[in-house]
Amino acid sequence: MNEEMVVQEKTQPDRKRFFIFFLTAIVIVALDQWTKWLVIQSIPLNTSWLPDSMEWLSPYARFTHIQNRGASFGMFQNGNTFFIILTSVIVVAIVYYVTQMEHPSNWMWVAAGMYLGGAVGNLVDRLTLGAVTDFISVGTFYIFNIADASINVSVALLLILSWIHDRKKPVASEVQEPVEVS
Repeated sequence: MNEEMVVQEKTQPDRKRFFIFFLTAIVIVALDQWTKWLVIQSIPLNTSWLPDSMEWLSPYARFTHIQNRGASFGMFQNGNTFFIILTSVIVVAIVYYVTQMEHPSNWMWVAAGMYLGGAVGNLVDRLTLGAVTDFISVGTFYIFNIADASINVSVALLLILSWIHDRKKPVASEVQEPVEVS
């Protein structure tokens, strides 16, 4: 096998994985921004909405249009500049991490793309609106958006995939070579 074929074999899976990673991120950003646009156009700020036929669902789930100028759960309000810088660093770190990642599962690349898409989706809001548009309200839980949900799902997926991958690795004691007895 010549050197050119070895390089081609290595870059083909990488191209596929980067495609998966960036496509996932683009889909998340597009879905997040589209749903936020719909909410901004349809639901006045600081009000809730549900179709009349689903009013019974109101105590459990509803659309509530708010602007979050802080972090998750409304913490650290009015820290927009800090969060723009922090999120920008996180976006660069995610892309760098992915360039170094050699995980065998394509799902790991999907999870990383979900995280990137969620981070970029909220960054777009911070840069254009000065706050993040949140609108999904479930029970008395905090109000969130598609980007937030994507980040949370991606973290859970990353943890599960890492745990599965680590369980498949041989334990050091199983790999030991036999000791010669004299």
